[in-house]
Amino acid sequence: MKVDRLTLSYLEKARIRFKALGFYRENHAYSDVVREAQEMVELLLKAVLRAIGVEAPKIHDVGRMLEKHREFLPPLLQERLEKIKRISKRLRKERELSFYGAEDFVPTEEYGLEDAEMAIEDAEFVLETVEEALKKNG
Repeated sequence: MKVDRLTLSYLEKARIRFKALGFYRENHAYSDVVREAQEMVELLLKAVLRAIGVEAPKIHDVGRMLEKHREFLPPLLQERLEKIKRISKRLRKERELSFYGAEDFVPTEEYGLEDAEMAIEDAEFVLETVEEALKKNG
């Protein structure tokens, strides 16, 4: 594994986004919590790909890429990969709706505290896992 400056930059951006989740939750901007959590998880997983020497694709859910390169992941990430993939996939599905909505889906009306809490919990799990894995192997 190679933890370079760009990888560290992704981690720092993710940490800042995590702090922002609390701000959005406190201000009842629950759809923004979901959107920012997705971006945060995406950054973290692309940092992992970068650290193992894999070019991150220009897609929002890189779970399949992580699976494809599972043998190169640190043990902790291998252990938690199934849960991380589920989180990434779920948040990816919410990405556009939480930001733009649709004619019959107004994000500020559709997302609630429970959605925000789940997004924060999932984002924190991925953040802690990636930080620990990269620290041990970087």
